Amino acid sequence: MTSALKISAASAAALCLALLAACDAKGPPPPPPPPPPPAVSLSPRLIEQASAYRYYMNHATAITPDFTDGDSIARSLKIGAAYEPAQLLRGAIAYGAVAALQDAEFVAGVRKYAADAAQRREITNQLIQNPNYVLGMTGAPNAAALAIAALGTEGQKLYDAGKAVKQSAYDIQHQKWSKSDVANRDLRLSQAKALSATPLVGDVAETARLQQAALGAESLGLTPSAANPPYTQVVARSLTVAALAALGEAGDANLDTVMAVMAEPNVASCINMSKLNLYQCLAVSKPHYEDVFCLGQHVMMDTGRCVIKAAGLPEPYEPRFVPQVRVAGAETTPKAASGKGGKKAASKKR
Repeated sequence: MTSALKISAASAAALCLALLAACDAKGPPPPPPPPPPPAVSLSPRLIEQASAYRYYMNHATAITPDFTDGDSIARSLKIGAAYEPAQLLRGAIAYGAVAALQDAEFVAGVRKYAADAAQRREITNQLIQNPNYVLGMTGAPNAAALAIAALGTEGQKLYDAGKAVKQSAYDIQHQKWSKSDVANRDLRLSQAKALSATPLVGDVAETARLQQAALGAESLGLTPSAANPPYTQVVARSLTVAALAALGEAGDANLDTVMAVMAEPNVASCINMSKLNLYQCLAVSKPHYEDVFCLGQHVMMDTGRCVIKAAGLPEPYEPRFVPQVRVAGAETTPKAASGKGGKKAASKKR
């Protein structure tokens, strides 16, 4: 028995030594794999901003010049005035970001920096500190073209619709009702100011569509043209937000930082000026047809021009309106028209 036990002990010792040798030969166990990179993520609140922007643009571009009474003008004014300038700009940038995320090459070019946490932090910091940094990334020109198409197309539609509405301010003056004074003029102005300070809420279906589009699962149906640099700051910031989303750094946890990236003073000033011009126009207009002018020029054309400017497309040229005046039975053109391209000119036809 003693010999047997000794043999067993010896065998066990030999087995342990063999196992230790095997362990030494293989080395220490490998470290655990790094965590997967964060998924592409755009905060739902940013998606809602884009949806609210789309809601306004869809409704404002649908305003038509077929006015039949003061009530129809008042309804259209409420639709057109119902945007808060800062929200509209944020919504435009957010929508541009969703459009940029439609480009698979751009998303893939950014995602290659997402796997390594240290590299991801470095690229994120670069994007936040300098929005133009994104323009050097793979696929940026194509992504920029998508953002430009998304913003520029709707800006032009709003401008063109406004031009038709503005023309109707002259066309309807042969109708007696259009020369009647607007009732409750002060209330109409205060309502426009209140609507301009009230944030919009996007359509639920459109919000869901944009959520899928930001992930590349839904097409926005954009038809971009080749877009060469330089790009506007609105386009660059749209791409920056898209790049942060591709890195997984544009979710709710980083919302304040992303919102700071979306501030752009030049277009913000343009939109604010459109609102101020609207208030001034409504403050002095009296007959209904002059309200139509305020709507077409300052609500629609001016705002549309700001969006076109944000996209970096050529701003439309609108020649100054010069009325025809009858002199001794013949129509002549006076040497100068009073007013800025429309308001005073319209009143000459009263």
